[in-house]
Amino acid sequence: MAEPAEQSGSARRRVRPAPLIFEPAEATADPEHFFGLEAMDDPRELLARATELTLAFRAAADRAVEYQAVAAAQLADPGRFDRLTDADIAARADWTEDYARKMIEFGRGLTRANSRDREE
Repeated sequence: MAEPAEQSGSARRRVRPAPLIFEPAEATADPEHFFGLEAMDDPRELLARATELTLAFRAAADRAVEYQAVAAAQLADPGRFDRLTDADIAARADWTEDYARKMIEFGRGLTRANSRDREE
């Protein structure tokens, strides 16, 4: 999974998670609300549901990282007239330049794999 660039304690930005599409907006207004977990009394049910959510969030995060990598590869494409440098991409995504290069290569690999899959 992707990790943002290391930052000192005071310089670290607090990033709020994006609202999930399937959670009603009025529920997200209550900071204590989290997919109804706070209302569950049975610890077995709570563990099962929390585990389901954890796995879903991990899968969503992995997929989002893949989209980040593909976008980074597209932005770094030398064939683009508006191509961005590795440093520009790193700054936009809050990555180190080295990590941006790795993500660009990862994205290029994903793009090649997708192209091969479509040809078959």
